Amino acid sequence: MFKVQGLGRNPEAKLIAGGMTLLPTLKQRLAKPTHLVDIAQLTELRGIAVKGGKLVIGAGVKHHEVATSAVVKKAIPALAGLASAIGDPQVRNQGTLGGSVANNDPAADYPAAVLGLGATVVTTKRQIAADQYFQGLFTTALEAGEIIVRIEFPLPKRAAYSKFHHPSSGYAMAGVFIAQTAEGVRVAVTGAGPGVFRWKEAEAALAKGLKPAALEGLKLDSREFNNDIHADREYRANLVRVMAKRALVKLAGKK
Repeated sequence: MFKVQGLGRNPEAKLIAGGMTLLPTLKQRLAKPTHLVDIAQLTELRGIAVKGGKLVIGAGVKHHEVATSAVVKKAIPALAGLASAIGDPQVRNQGTLGGSVANNDPAADYPAAVLGLGATVVTTKRQIAADQYFQGLFTTALEAGEIIVRIEFPLPKRAAYSKFHHPSSGYAMAGVFIAQTAEGVRVAVTGAGPGVFRWKEAEAALAKGLKPAALEGLKLDSREFNNDIHADREYRANLVRVMAKRALVKLAGKK
């Protein structure tokens, strides 16, 4: 395991790999780090492989690499599809898996896959289950100086992701990742609320059958959903239902 000594010597330092979240934050003067520590070239953060029934992807792997990897396409096609629709070509060629998950942006795509697949976030200190990792708006279980090394995704029986993307940024205004796993059905929602979350009611309904009709009449509490100039809470709640149904159609192999 490695350590980035610059973080210990400079408490206000920030890590940078792709910079797709950090740079906009700096431009808006929402952060003023004393130093930037570039970890983009660390070999410990690279690599894509299937090991022990899991798809293991290094934190420094870029979105484009995930999207085009033959290993990912064979192991979890939905994850490759998700990565291929992140932002634009410039973002996909710079942004990294670890950066997206570390920042836990409420409109990011990867958190839905990590939570939906029940993945494990492996850091320089420990292993964190997805259900304990995501804690709210830009908030995670990561401690000061703790760095994501890789993400381990259990191989699902089937999985699919569908999102309604913002027309200019490509961010998810609502995205739903549905996975049929060995433990049951998991449904993760991103973009709609202050952070990624599991839609437990949908999981219970879909446990009886992975069909869009199972979601009819299902309640979705939108009181804490995002409400802005792009969409109000109820509109986002409807988007979640629509994206979930589209993901189910993909699961069934329909176009």
